[in-house]
Amino acid sequence: MIHKNISEEENNSRLDQAATILFKDYSRSQIQRWISQGNLVVNGEILKAKDKVHTGDEISLDPIFENRVSWDGEDIPINIFHEEEDFLIINKPPGLVMHPGAGCHDGTLANALAFHFPDLKQLPRCGIVHRLDKDTSGLLVVAKNEKFRNFFINKLQEREVFKQYEALVVGQVIGSFSIDDSIERDPRNRVKMRVTDFGRDALSHVSLIKFYDGYSHISIEIETGRTHQIRVHLSNQKLPIIGDGLYNPRNLIAKNTPDSLRTNIQNFSRQALHASKIRFPSIKGESFFEFEADLPQDMQSLIKKME
Repeated sequence: MIHKNISEEENNSRLDQAATILFKDYSRSQIQRWISQGNLVVNGEILKAKDKVHTGDEISLDPIFENRVSWDGEDIPINIFHEEEDFLIINKPPGLVMHPGAGCHDGTLANALAFHFPDLKQLPRCGIVHRLDKDTSGLLVVAKNEKFRNFFINKLQEREVFKQYEALVVGQVIGSFSIDDSIERDPRNRVKMRVTDFGRDALSHVSLIKFYDGYSHISIEIETGRTHQIRVHLSNQKLPIIGDGLYNPRNLIAKNTPDSLRTNIQNFSRQALHASKIRFPSIKGESFFEFEADLPQDMQSLIKKME
C-alpha cells in the first residue's frame, strides 16, 4: 500500500486528477479504474473519481490487488427505523462498517442495503450520504434516489442538518459548553485525528444530561461532520469516551470507582457513543423531518450500573 497526502497545490481538485499527479507512474485511466475498484481510497473511504479532495487528505493506493472490495448484496439484517419515498432512516448497530474499503471487503451496511433494496446499487455508495464510525450506533440517512441524495448532501454542506449524539465519558461535565477546535489527521498515526491550529474547522456543542460520580452522560450537537470529530474533541477536553480504544487507549477510570463498575467499564466493548437524533428539511421545503432513537441496550445497561 502506498500512502500520499494532498498538498495545498491539489486542494479542492478532483480525486482522479490529484491522484494522477501524486502517482506519476500510473496513467489516469489506471487511477480511475483503481478508484472504482476500491484500490485507491481517501482517508480509508471509497470515493468517486470526480469527488473533491482537500489539503491533508491521505490517499492510499494498492496497485497490485484487483477487485479488492465487493458491493454485492448480502443478507445482513438491518434495522429500518423509518421509510419514505425518497429516503430510509437506519438505526445502525455498533460493529457494522458503513461500506467496503481498505481492510473491509464486504459484510457492510452497503452490502446489506444492496441485498434488501437492490435499486440502491444504482446510487453511489448504495445511497449512503453520511457515515458513522464502525462502533458508533444510531441514526443514519440513506437516499433512495439521486434527487434526494443531491438535496441531502447540499443540506449537509449548508449546515442545515441537525445531528445530536449521546455519549458516556470519564470526567465531570458542568452545564453546557462549545468546542471550536480545528482537526487534522495525525501525521504520527494515520488512523487518528488530532486537534491543531492548522486543520479543518470543527464545532461541537456539549451539554450534561446526568452526572454519575466521576462519569457524565452527555449530549453533543455537531455543526460540522469531521472524521472522529466528537471522539477527538472530547478526548482533547480530558473527557474521553468510555470504551474508545483509539482516543482513550488507557481505558481511564475515575477515582473511587467501585470494583464492580470498574470491571464493567473496562469490559465495555466499543466507544459509548450513539447518534440519537437527526433533523433535516423536507425536500418539498415546507417542513422538517425529525427522528430520535433510544440508547442501545449496552449503553442503557452501563448507565444502570452507574446509578
